[in-house]
Amino acid sequence: MFTLNRSIALAWAAVVAIFILPQNANSQPVPKGIKNVVLVHGAFADGSSWAKVIPILQSNGYRVVAVQNPLTSFEEDVAAARRAIASMDGPVLLVAHSYGGMVITEAGNDPKVAGLVYVDALIPEDGQSVADVIKPYPPSPGNKEFQQDASGFLSLSFKGINSYFAQDLSAQERKVLYATQTPWAAKATVTPITKAAWKNKPSWCIIGLNDKTIPPALTRVEAKMIHATTLELSSSHVPMLSQPVKVAAYIMRAAQTL
Repeated sequence: MFTLNRSIALAWAAVVAIFILPQNANSQPVPKGIKNVVLVHGAFADGSSWAKVIPILQSNGYRVVAVQNPLTSFEEDVAAARRAIASMDGPVLLVAHSYGGMVITEAGNDPKVAGLVYVDALIPEDGQSVADVIKPYPPSPGNKEFQQDASGFLSLSFKGINSYFAQDLSAQERKVLYATQTPWAAKATVTPITKAAWKNKPSWCIIGLNDKTIPPALTRVEAKMIHATTLELSSSHVPMLSQPVKVAAYIMRAAQTL
């Protein structure tokens, strides 16, 4: 057992509060534009990826749901996102990190989705899989640390998380990420999407300039492809954990324009 540092403890307390405390809209400022935000995590992760962003959004009056992708197949991950979208009362801003970009590009075709925000994410064209999106680029240092087990699930080595995934987090936070990672079905990397939602929805991108898992060269090309409004941060692959205030502010900026 070890004691979590104060920032992690507060973030986890905020996540717990989502489930045990009623959200009273009358006690919060009412945001302009879209009021519903659905957050989709990436591979090797769960909804707590957004633990530092959620309380900031909530304190500004947003209704937030963090999807728990099973990471057992691409289809099941899309289904989880669709259930979260359906649970929201009104239009939704759909936000994704990393592999979650594949998920929201498919799930974002739901008519309730008004816009898409990609955070260091993979963004496919029609009919593309993860493997198709990354194929033009040499394997990143982080991708070289993927480990596949006998059941066909991928995990990330400690070196991968420590040096290439979350290198701008504290040592203690990196250890927590390694211990709590969710294995990712390798078959999800070769399952194509059908129709890309960004072709009909306004989009925003956050690019981590020190990302060693998805190269900034790739995310810049993606942002240009989808004509996204773009924010570049001096961050690792997980800016929502290392720079949550800036990420939350950008999400709210996107929501306010819809």
